Amino acid sequence: METPFTHLDGDGRLRMVDVTHKEPTRRSAQASCVVRSSVDVFSLAPSPSGLDPVFAARLAGIQAAKRTSALIPLCHPINLNDVQVEVTSEGGSVVVRSTVVTVNRTGVEMEALTACSFAALSLVNALTALDEHARFEDLVVERKTGGKSGDWGRQIALDEASTEAT
Repeated sequence: METPFTHLDGDGRLRMVDVTHKEPTRRSAQASCVVRSSVDVFSLAPSPSGLDPVFAARLAGIQAAKRTSALIPLCHPINLNDVQVEVTSEGGSVVVRSTVVTVNRTGVEMEALTACSFAALSLVNALTALDEHARFEDLVVERKTGGKSGDWGRQIALDEASTEAT
């Protein structure tokens, strides 16, 4: 049985993708998501320990990126060379962005998405006592570099899809 899913073998069974034939190259990925809340997370006072929710969110994102293969079945364990998590206020919302870099045989899109989602979950956790409707949404890979498929960016992909539709 032929399948387009790389995590299924010819018999339809789950498998980890074999990347041993690929050469290690520099690869990076950037992801983002938006935290929605009626509470301004930047106005919250630090905890008695001095940690503020934004600091905790950034740390949660970095730690989660490092553990992605333990969280997502069939995801390769990857040595990460850099993980950055930024939390900013943009247009009344909180935007979480992560950038992950490695030199490896496979990309770091899952690590970037994991960093964003866990940072956002940390913020939502801090906000729910004040806003039970706090949530995050719009989790996406914004761009990636390296690997066989080369560089990719969300805006480039959207522009190409728009051009193809016309």
